[in-house]
Amino acid sequence: MAPVVTALYGALNAIFNIFLANNVSNMRRKHKVGIGQGEHPEMLVAIRAHANNAEFVPLAIVMMLLAEMCGAKSWVLHVFGGALLVARIAHWFGLPRKPHNPFRFAGTAITWTGILAISGYLLYLRFQIA
Repeated sequence: MAPVVTALYGALNAIFNIFLANNVSNMRRKHKVGIGQGEHPEMLVAIRAHANNAEFVPLAIVMMLLAEMCGAKSWVLHVFGGALLVARIAHWFGLPRKPHNPFRFAGTAITWTGILAISGYLLYLRFQIA
């Protein structure tokens, strides 16, 4: 069976990642900064929002893909995939706000917990198959 659930969330997260990359490009043009952040703290926020997304989403999508290939229930994948997308948007929304922003914290916590949970589920599936 084709990994259709993972394909959905992989595509949605890829679109969001391009949105974040475009945000960095727009800031670079606005502030005339070719590389790095220059003297503009908002550049660092945009750069980190994109980089953080690029760091964690691929791992999450790979874990989803492997779980789906090992027979994961589609509702579990939809819960995880939906939570991942919402978490990444929450993180992006919360990042430029005060340091202890609940959106930033929730985005990070849901992403990390989700990756651990889907990894545990994948191990469960793996040993059920064996």
